Amino acid sequence: MKGGCHCGAIRYEAKRSPSYSGFCHCRDCQRITGTGHCCYMIFDRSDVIATGSCRGYQTIAANGNISIRHFCETCGSQVFGSGLPDDGRLTVYAGTLDDLSEFTPTDAIFTRSRPKWDRAAMALQECEALPG
Repeated sequence: MKGGCHCGAIRYEAKRSPSYSGFCHCRDCQRITGTGHCCYMIFDRSDVIATGSCRGYQTIAANGNISIRHFCETCGSQVFGSGLPDDGRLTVYAGTLDDLSEFTPTDAIFTRSRPKWDRAAMALQECEALPG
């Protein structure tokens, strides 16, 4: 799996498949993405090679652990997430993949915070581009 930020200043490659992936509906992910959820993949840190410079933003997650969001310093794209460096895991946000078909969600978490309008099975009108 390969990907990067919007401007290309950050690039990464994952050497193995994620240990798990899915949709996170927590309020932090909603606020940081401006949507009803984020699409995430969890890797062992040693399985992801990255180039470029990130800026970190640290908060306390709902479970009391430290959560760090890593953004491109140039374009502001959120590319990675992590806890403390010694936890051995790295989150990669699926929207940053070069090939989005490589993302296969396995679960949805924090569904208690999921908005009623954020349902994959909703019967919504679909548009391939912006509506005319």
